[in-house]
Amino acid sequence: MDYFTIFIAVLVVLFVILFFTFIPIGLWITASFSGVRIKISNLIGMRMRRVIPNRIVNPMIKATKAGLDLNVEDLEAHYLAGGNIDAVVDALIAAQRANIPLEFERAAAIDLAGRNVLEAVQVSVNPKVIETPNISAVAKDGIEVIVKARVTVRANIDRLVGGAGEETIIARVGEGIVTTVGSADSYKKVLENPDSISKVVLEKGLDSGTAFEILSIDIADVDVARNIGAKLQTDQAEADKRIAEAKASERRAMALAKEQEMKAEVQQMRAKVVEAESQVPLALAEALKEGNLGAMDYYNMMNILSDTEMRKSIAKPDGSNTTK
Repeated sequence: MDYFTIFIAVLVVLFVILFFTFIPIGLWITASFSGVRIKISNLIGMRMRRVIPNRIVNPMIKATKAGLDLNVEDLEAHYLAGGNIDAVVDALIAAQRANIPLEFERAAAIDLAGRNVLEAVQVSVNPKVIETPNISAVAKDGIEVIVKARVTVRANIDRLVGGAGEETIIARVGEGIVTTVGSADSYKKVLENPDSISKVVLEKGLDSGTAFEILSIDIADVDVARNIGAKLQTDQAEADKRIAEAKASERRAMALAKEQEMKAEVQQMRAKVVEAESQVPLALAEALKEGNLGAMDYYNMMNILSDTEMRKSIAKPDGSNTTK
């Protein structure tokens, strides 16, 4: 055997391998025996469009066996749009088994919207229970009540595209509980009849604009917490006390300032008296010098001053100079 023959044989083998790799003959045979009518040219076109044929043909086989009439072009278009074909086909099969009207276009739109279409169909058949976190509400008597609720919902297929999710349901239920408890005159009424909360909240149509339909709202637990009214009164009293203390401190500061001002005025008056007294000897000397005051007048004045000082000393309660 020459080299040319070996070369031709290698090329033939490579061609066969590439042919069966590029053209999925085995997948076409499987689809044909499964009742899926698909052309080889379609499989080649998928390869050219960079679509994995298994991702299209296998869901198509599953849908055909389930009795669904789907189009290969629709599945391929949904795959190229980034959708999950397996989830869409499984959802269509589940909806058919549950007698839920669901078209491929609607299921594809739900899938492309980012929602789990199979889970939505399952929740439509088997309602889902959403448990709210602990919700704090205060009755009119100031007592805080902690409420926990369970919301039973069923998916609404028609509102899955553009409808709000579970977070909106929980937020609306929480708001309804807070409003209902806040309108109660006493926390005791809430404890005596917790079903009144669920009835009032359920009547508000909280599932409007959401992807779910609320079937029931059940109060799972109700606990009494803090006395918010008393706490608020205590905080108000403490605030009033601080305000009063601040005002009292302000009045004390003003009184001290006034006292210091009065002491300064007294010091000034004393300084003026001392200054005036220092002028008396000079005035006496001037009067004696000019003859306005005689010697006898001066001695009489001094006797009067001495007598005054003596009387002052006698009038002191603890004075030691007393006359019998």
